[in-house]
Amino acid sequence: MSRPDFLEWIAEITGEPPLTPELYIRAATHGSHGEKDYQRLEFLGDRVLGLVIADHLYHQFPHDPEGQLSQRLNGLVSGPVCGDVAKHIGVGDHILLGKQARDDGARHSVKVLGDVMESLIGAVYIDHGMEAARHFIIRHWDSRVTAIVADIRHPKSALQEWAAANNRKVPAYELIDKSGPHHDLKFTVRVSVGNIGEVEATASAIQAAETEAAKKFLEKFT
Repeated sequence: MSRPDFLEWIAEITGEPPLTPELYIRAATHGSHGEKDYQRLEFLGDRVLGLVIADHLYHQFPHDPEGQLSQRLNGLVSGPVCGDVAKHIGVGDHILLGKQARDDGARHSVKVLGDVMESLIGAVYIDHGMEAARHFIIRHWDSRVTAIVADIRHPKSALQEWAAANNRKVPAYELIDKSGPHHDLKFTVRVSVGNIGEVEATASAIQAAETEAAKKFLEKFT
């Protein structure tokens, strides 16, 4: 990436001119490219994202009980959602990757994109403070907050409730396959409910695979 173009892009997506360009370059540097990668910034950005979204939900939905707020939060800060936001704003075009990671398709990996999205949040937080980080997050997550209003029940919770209501055993989840390069692992999970059936689903995280399997089970058997 050319540095001027990259910094212009950062200013565009964050709404703030970069004060410390090196922060954002590090935020976009994958471990395959060099020692100074995005992992520490990702760690920080993950926590900032969680706090900002939790605060936003607390004020947006003043009558929701804790359980519903938690379901909304878990959906909005998940790896796939972070990866989707990153894809939407063009993060993949700016990630610094080593040759092997490039050849393995890391630029399009949902996990890598999600990690870089969180690291960019961490960079904005350090460079401009909490309010700038909050603005950055809400700007790119707000439509997703609105989208989850219609269906806040988590598929795994819905499946468990269905099983209980129909006098069935608790749904059983089993990891049956793990494949792919380290930066883009795929997990296949099977969910089964006794005497009803079973369904498999694959995703970039075990929790996401379990969620997708529960969703597919509900669609198929209920």
